[in-house]
Amino acid sequence: MRHRVKGRKLGRSPAHRKALFRNQLASLVREERIKTTLHKAKELRPIAEKVVTQGKRDTIHARRLVNRLLPERQLVKKVFDDIAPRFLERSGGYTRIIKLVNRQGDNAPMSIIELVEEEFTPKQKKAAPAPADVAEPVAEEPVVEEVEAAEEVVAEAEAAEAEPTEEKKEDEKTEG
Repeated sequence: MRHRVKGRKLGRSPAHRKALFRNQLASLVREERIKTTLHKAKELRPIAEKVVTQGKRDTIHARRLVNRLLPERQLVKKVFDDIAPRFLERSGGYTRIIKLVNRQGDNAPMSIIELVEEEFTPKQKKAAPAPADVAEPVAEEPVVEEVEAAEEVVAEAEAAEAEPTEEKKEDEKTEG
């Protein structure tokens, strides 16, 4: 049983897994969108979220922590100068995983993991509905035209019912 066992092994040794996620994180920071298997994306997401959170702190200690995970200094600079400022108002959820069709060769579930692009705006409570006595004035003319048109349609339908059709006349002759 896997009680309290965290993470997926992905068929790799611990060192290989660490190298894999460092490289994927570097690609994600560089390109801001990568295509990978669903399980790798799900394991990469918390790592990427923590890196962006450290980027929002922007201290020397935070830079050193991010430098442990990213192999290039330019990528560390990009996290702190470009990526983290985009998410200052957002309190998490910096990445998105989009599922794709399965890979043709081995039928592995594929996905795209990307940094969220749109600016975050906190949800505002819906405004209370306007009171009923402050309702906007309603134009009377279009309503009158619609009522007249509806009356004409009803009158035509009644006239059609009143006139016996040829089929009804034949039915009456055969019955009588």
